[in-house]
Amino acid sequence: MTETTVSQSRLSRLFVTQPDNFGLDNKYTEAALERNKREGLELAVRARWIAMALTGVLLIYLNPQWDVLWYHFILLLICANGWLIRRAGRVGQSRTELLLIFVDLLIMTLGMIVPNPFSDDVRPLAMQYRFDNFQYFFIILAAGTLAYSWRTVIAIGSWTAAMWTAGWIVAWWVATPIPGISEDVAEALRGYPAVAEMLDPNSFMVSQRIQQVIVFVMVAVTLGVSMRRLNRLLMSNAGLERERANLSRYFSPNVVEELSQNDEPLKQIRKEDIAVLFIDIVGFTKFAGGRDPYEVIEVLRGFHARMETEVFRHHGTLDKYLGDGLMATFGTPIPSGLDASNALACARAMVEMIERWNRDRKRLGEPEIQIGIGVHHGSVVLGDIGANRLEFAVIGDAVNVAAKLEALTRDLHARIIVSDAVRVQALKEIPNAQDMMAGFRLRPDQVVRGVAAPMDVWVL
Repeated sequence: MTETTVSQSRLSRLFVTQPDNFGLDNKYTEAALERNKREGLELAVRARWIAMALTGVLLIYLNPQWDVLWYHFILLLICANGWLIRRAGRVGQSRTELLLIFVDLLIMTLGMIVPNPFSDDVRPLAMQYRFDNFQYFFIILAAGTLAYSWRTVIAIGSWTAAMWTAGWIVAWWVATPIPGISEDVAEALRGYPAVAEMLDPNSFMVSQRIQQVIVFVMVAVTLGVSMRRLNRLLMSNAGLERERANLSRYFSPNVVEELSQNDEPLKQIRKEDIAVLFIDIVGFTKFAGGRDPYEVIEVLRGFHARMETEVFRHHGTLDKYLGDGLMATFGTPIPSGLDASNALACARAMVEMIERWNRDRKRLGEPEIQIGIGVHHGSVVLGDIGANRLEFAVIGDAVNVAAKLEALTRDLHARIIVSDAVRVQALKEIPNAQDMMAGFRLRPDQVVRGVAAPMDVWVL
């Protein structure tokens, strides 16, 4: 009795809860995160450009003077720096990216604190802080969340707080107040010191500056925590995508979808009637003899790729590669009700695919590939075997008979041999299954090595 196994270690990870600790050493996860960050950076740059354009229009409305071009120049610098950040951005932290973010914040801080050099308006330096320009830092902070890096968000929050605080302290230190105006305001609003401080052009309103920084840092920390959770979710999803991609190497897409919706679909030991297909290259040992090993490997890759495609296209499961052949099952891990007809259609499609491939090889002056296919439908046992290392096993006479039928193709000079059980089951599944048997000839009471009793087989 032949036993075929597929390593469950490559399958079971899809069906159990995974911790969110996928690292960047995983190439698939890193590529997925890199792709998402690239998309986020593209969106962030476009959002920045739109925001700066709207801000430029708003500034014209608030200050319809030629000196507003100074602030437009600052907006252009911010837009250009955003483009550089997009170019330097990558997964994790990039020193260049962080440096450009620092430059971003520095440009904004200086643009808000330093008086417009082209303006003739004379006002105390403290008045620069009365225009609520600090709120524009929230645009940069919001754009930073699109980079999927909580460290970047925290860096923006901490650097902004430090720059803004250092800026108003230096401004307070070097500012030259207008003489007498503070006293006049205080005298006019005697008994209302809070109002006097608010209306005093020389006042930096320290409490307001501190409040701005504290609120900004709180928002930055909150967004940073949210981005860290989102980052873990992205990496977890990327890991699941990788696992589904690995699983799709063995099962057809519809079976992968079915498996992903069940917690433990492979652990239930059960008996099922399935179809088993074996395919092998005839005379491969002779073909490979004397040829360059790299050429042989390329031929095997081309063969396996084409046959694997047909298995999945006909809703089969790639059980395993067998050197110059492979084994596929139809009805595992979940029966479909069309397993025999799918196996029969797959076998015929494989022959047609090999014929097309041979035409191309002939044009290139390469030898043709001959194949033998055996298909049987019967009862098998499905389930896990092993103790510490589990394997998903397909065990039963159906496997053994299919392998023997494939070997029989050499003796009968046939490309496909299917058991009568396949034909009978296919007729039960679909009315036009007889058309799929076109070209097959019945060989009754055929002796099959390794099978106790003679059996009826159909030969193409």
